[in-house]
Parts: sequence; structure tokens; C-alpha cells
Amino acid sequence: MPPRRRSYDQYCSAARALDVIGDRWTLLIVRELLAGPRRYTDLHADLPGVSTDVLASRLKDMERDGLTTRRRLPPPGAAYVYELTDRGRQLLPVLQALGEWGAGVLGERRETDAVRAHWFALPLLRGLEGLDAGGSALVEARLEEGAFHVWVGAGTEEEPVYGDGAAPRTPDVRLSFDAGTSAAVSRGEMSLRDAVRDGRVAVDGDGALAKELRGV
Repeated sequence: MPPRRRSYDQYCSAARALDVIGDRWTLLIVRELLAGPRRYTDLHADLPGVSTDVLASRLKDMERDGLTTRRRLPPPGAAYVYELTDRGRQLLPVLQALGEWGAGVLGERRETDAVRAHWFALPLLRGLEGLDAGGSALVEARLEEGAFHVWVGAGTEEEPVYGDGAAPRTPDVRLSFDAGTSAAVSRGEMSLRDAVRDGRVAVDGDGALAKELRGV
């Protein structure tokens, strides 16, 4: 077993939480694994800037702390994947709150900033909160950087929150918008419905959520 990291040694739940998730990259690994099981190579590709040694160390720490598990896929895959435990999935509202707080300091994208389409999944879910999905909806979003999909209003704690790439079936709603609009929604400068109303987000679909977004 690897040596346990340094502790704040404070009898405080916030300090204890930071003992577990306060290391650099840990919460961003959780962000990636909210999409479901991921291979090490996939995680490394979608966490630009992390070294292989640091990523391996963080994954070991997270497995030791009960946030992730590792399992081998059956043939023909035969690769190991990492996935969140129930304890790890409980960090979703933590990431959502952190993202909402961070919207105020997001600012404009810098030339050195990496970006992946699915990094807008959690802000999009936040933008869809409170809208009538008719019980549940699968939403596909298409950006200049690529596509991702999110599940709204349904599913279990064991299911992914979002997925990279096109939806696995015909989505209930398909949204198309550019990077500037996604950034504006992420920063809280406009709501998703306002972006639809202003013609900055195209909505394709006939279900309850699509009608709600169009204001029908």
C-alpha cells in the first residue's frame, strides 16, 4: 500500500474531506469518471497537463480511499477501467457547487486553455435544472469541439451522469451551439432558455423538454 498522504490533523469534517479529495487532480478525475468507466489512457488524454506518475498515484489514492474501483473488461476488450463507487458518485453535488461558484471566475478562454466538449456537461445540467423534462430526457449537445450527452431527470445513482460523444440512442433533445455560447452559459451570463430565445442555441426535438426550452 502506498503511504498515506499528509493530513491537516483537524477534527473537522471539511478538513477530513480535504484530506481525501484536496489533492491536485482528484476532483477532475471524479469529473471524468462521472461519465462512466474509463481506461487509464482515456483519463490521461482528457486530463491534459497531468503526468502519468501523478495520475497513477491519484488513482491509487482514490481506490484506497473508497472513491474508485478498478476492474478488467471481458474479452475482446481485456483492458482495465476505473469507475466511481457510490461514495465517489456522492461528489457530484460537490462538483456542481464548485462549478457554480467557479462560474464567476471562469472569464474568457485563454490561448493556453485546453478544452473538451464534455467539460460543459455539468454546466449544461445546471442550466437544465428546473425545466420540465416530462419525467426524463436524453439530451445530446453538439459544440465546435465535439459532442456529448447528458441524462436529465432519470436514472439511478449507479448510472453515468453524462457521456462523451453522440447519444447512444436517438436523443429526446438535440442542442447545437458554439463555444462562445457554451462559455456564456457556463459563466452564468445567460440562461439556457435565453440563449435559445436569442437564437444562439438550436433545439431539435418534439418532447416536453424541447418545448420547454422553446417556450412553447
